[in-house]
Amino acid sequence: MFPLLETDRLILREIGKEDAAAIFACFSNEDVVRFYGQERLETVEQAEGFVEFFAKNYHEKRGIRWGIELKGANGLIGTIGFNAWSPKHKRAEIGYELHPSHWRKGYVTEALEKVISYGFEELGLNRIGAVVFLENEASSKLLQKAGFQKEGILRDYMVQNGTTYDTYLYSLLKRNS
Repeated sequence: MFPLLETDRLILREIGKEDAAAIFACFSNEDVVRFYGQERLETVEQAEGFVEFFAKNYHEKRGIRWGIELKGANGLIGTIGFNAWSPKHKRAEIGYELHPSHWRKGYVTEALEKVISYGFEELGLNRIGAVVFLENEASSKLLQKAGFQKEGILRDYMVQNGTTYDTYLYSLLKRNS
């Protein structure tokens, strides 16, 4: 069973085929993918591929991605979850995105707190990492506010639209949370 998580304002739930249009709305938006390390989606079929990828990662215990939905509203406003999940090494990397119409309302902070808690308490993680483009000041501030520490810079770590980018590496350890 996919874990359903709840916060004061949000439902974090499994992403299904019916969510492809909402996934497309996020990942086709240039402002959303600008610091994501991938190109903008061009078709809803590509978004359907994302939905399948998220499900496959969960079933193969390589990741878990929740859809972010406002309580009392239908439809996703973004996603959040763990990539590069290694149960053996008790670590994962966190990632998230939100449609710009919902930015600066504290939704990601709220979801992040719940997902971090789930990672440490239910998945048994000791370390949660995050990789952030140097230019993505909003995400860096969000992670630092959540207690993540900057570990260093990964040089030429991401390629997007044919350009290489340096990224910051952040981590949050269970013993420090």
